[in-house]
Amino acid sequence: MLFPECEPEEKLIGIARMAAESPLIEAKRRVDYHELPTRKFVGRCSSDRMPFDWTINPYRGCEFGCKYCYARYTHEFMELREPEQFEHQIFAKRWNEAGFREELKKIPRSAPIAIGTATDPYQPAERRYLLTQKMLSVLAEGRGRAVWITTKSDLVARDSQLLARIQVRNNVQVNMTITTMDESLARALEPFAPRPSLRIGAIRKLSAAGIPCGVLCCPLMPMINDSESSLNRVASEAAAAGAQWMYGNVLFLKPCASRVFLPFVDEHFPKLSRRYRERFEHSATLRGAYVEMVNERVRQVRERNGLRQRANQYNPADFEEEQMALF
Repeated sequence: MLFPECEPEEKLIGIARMAAESPLIEAKRRVDYHELPTRKFVGRCSSDRMPFDWTINPYRGCEFGCKYCYARYTHEFMELREPEQFEHQIFAKRWNEAGFREELKKIPRSAPIAIGTATDPYQPAERRYLLTQKMLSVLAEGRGRAVWITTKSDLVARDSQLLARIQVRNNVQVNMTITTMDESLARALEPFAPRPSLRIGAIRKLSAAGIPCGVLCCPLMPMINDSESSLNRVASEAAAAGAQWMYGNVLFLKPCASRVFLPFVDEHFPKLSRRYRERFEHSATLRGAYVEMVNERVRQVRERNGLRQRANQYNPADFEEEQMALF
């Protein structure tokens, strides 16, 4: 049972009840796939720190099992509170093309839409259910929008021609997350994600198709992947593949993530265990001299490899003549 602790389902309300009633559509060795009824495909971003206003996450949960993932808390809304359930119970949103089109009509074209803010839109489930591809196919019909994709999967290159079609009359950007080029470290940190060399290959393919790409070194974990040599290797290989920008930030360790990440540190980096536990005991974020040092290190590495800090910002005026033509 998905919710063995809740006998009468009357105890569950909202998204938790919808999740409990979601049919199992496929079971694998370590992952169960469910079809989730969809109230909305597009969500509003309420944070003024983000450069986008709207978000799309075609799936709930993520199979990659990244030890540092901050988004595990999103399963708690469905009363799935064990951290591992985030990567073992995957919910594919029930596709409704007409409903998706109606939602897009209500979103100003000057407002950027970010795809993959909480769960990876190109995780293995996408090979089966094609939700990301279906959404992009609708967006390909429109004009004057900003569409920003974040992933750590080389599967995004499958849609290179589709993204190129969108790019003709819209602003498309792909952000590839690469925390390290050390494949053994990547396998430990992100056990079910494509290896870094495959992600670099996807950047190369997308860049060749005319899709602007950048690399996100997120998160940077003290004394694990924050060295200048590690950052420089990511930056140099990404730049050689055609990446245009690079961004990095320090580990953000919410309680839901610390329940997975700190035992990982205990096992793989025991000499760092005490320091990690002390520094994240009272706050999910680090502040002060260390953060400033890492930010400066990222800046130097970025400049050395000819990368910008951010992608070029979307300018709605570039598509002013097209503004009345969408849908």
